[in-house]
Amino acid sequence: MRSFELRWLPVTGEHAIAAAVLPRVHGDPWDRMLVAQARLEGIPILTADRGIASYEVETIW
Repeated sequence: MRSFELRWLPVTGEHAIAAAVLPRVHGDPWDRMLVAQARLEGIPILTADRGIASYEVETIW
C-alpha cells in the first residue's frame, strides 16, 4: 500500500507562468494550474480526469 503526504501548496508566479504556457489540451484553467504545479514540484496528481492525464505529469487513480 502506498502512503501519501498532504500539504498546502501555494500558487506562485512560477506556477502561473507554467500554467499559461501549457498547451490547451484541457479547457479548465484550474486543472492546468494543478498540472503546472505537479510538474514543477515533482508531485503526482490524484485524478480520474483523462484530460489531465494527457499532459506529461504523473497521475494516480
